[in-house]
Amino acid sequence: MIDIKLIRENPEVVKENIRRKYQDQKLEMVDEIIALDREIRLVKQEADDLRADRNRLSKEIGALMAQGNKSAAAEKKEQVTANAKRLAQLETKQKEIDDEITNLMLLIPNIMASDVPLGRDDSENVEVGVFGEPNVPDYEIPYHVEMMENLAGIDLESARKVAGSGFYYLTGDVARLHTAILTYARDFMIERGFTYCIPPYMVRSGIVTGVMSFAEMDAMMYKIEGEDLYLIGTSEHSMIGKYADEILAEDSLPQVWTSYSPCFRKEKGAHGMEERGVFRVHQFEKQEMIVICQPHESSAWFTKLWQNTVDLFRSLDVPVRTIECCTGDLADLKAKSYDVEAWSPRQKKYFEVGSCSNLTDAQSRRLKIRVNGTDGKYFVHTLNNTVVAPPRMLIAFLENNYQADGTIAIPAVLRPYMGEKEVLIPSH
Repeated sequence: MIDIKLIRENPEVVKENIRRKYQDQKLEMVDEIIALDREIRLVKQEADDLRADRNRLSKEIGALMAQGNKSAAAEKKEQVTANAKRLAQLETKQKEIDDEITNLMLLIPNIMASDVPLGRDDSENVEVGVFGEPNVPDYEIPYHVEMMENLAGIDLESARKVAGSGFYYLTGDVARLHTAILTYARDFMIERGFTYCIPPYMVRSGIVTGVMSFAEMDAMMYKIEGEDLYLIGTSEHSMIGKYADEILAEDSLPQVWTSYSPCFRKEKGAHGMEERGVFRVHQFEKQEMIVICQPHESSAWFTKLWQNTVDLFRSLDVPVRTIECCTGDLADLKAKSYDVEAWSPRQKKYFEVGSCSNLTDAQSRRLKIRVNGTDGKYFVHTLNNTVVAPPRMLIAFLENNYQADGTIAIPAVLRPYMGEKEVLIPSH
């Protein structure tokens, strides 16, 4: 949510931001908000005048009663009663208008960074950097499910029987590798100064609408029937929600977290050959980065966050590149976002394994997360980034560490988490 003062004082800035996102259908919402804002201020002024008048009349009634002038006091009381009735109407109207403004404001996209590349969709995203040589070996790389099956490490058929498509059983060395990568990622981030956290895996609706847009909520979130609870799609949801309605001390910032959680997503519209197996699933686990900081720090933190992910993947011998999301591909709450993509030697292309986002004060305005600064209160900036998210990370790892004899090489940094194994050997 953006500051309504910006809409009130610089509506063209807001409209141009909407045009850059190719969301012209939202332009009229800006005018609606301006009209409603004008109306609610008139309502508030009349209500304030009535309250002041009530105080004045109360004093006059007291004086008249003291003088024994009951008839004049009675007339004043009738006026107080009429004013009270009108005030109640105005308070109801103010609440209705305020709700209308809030509902519209939640649909207005956050102001994007000025350097976000212009584009309609993800086909116009821009490559920022390449890290590591995208190698294609002279031997065939099997499909990731085949590799896992050769390691006796996956059971999709049983998972479909138990839970349906989009779920999986991981077993043996593959399950151990899955956990090893997450544990290594946790320690990697702790060494970089982040505090480890395991958050709630469910959040209330007020938190959900505070951290994401309605479109994302509908596409992603699973609701718990009969409860005001949703399963999280990422630990960002509960980690940012942790600060809702809080006023933080300026010297307590920045706050930097690396959080672990399972993640649950509907994945509406998932389709395509490469989404078979465990590429796109309803349940996975993820190590995340979360930063709560002062506004002037968020740009520098954004760079640090995506660089952490690049460094971690390179330490596991996985080539990656960073892609900047263009204006039309940027989610409404984001001011700037990079995707980190891992190289697939089997497909001979990159695929997304994480996303780094600076949301400036969009989430903090919705959730009322403020700082008590030397010059008054202000809203914090929030950022998030994926460290690793198996099983996609597993796919990248297996493909890039697959050897000609069918074994999987284990990089030195991961061996302490794998019982010092140097390779995984297929069982058949």
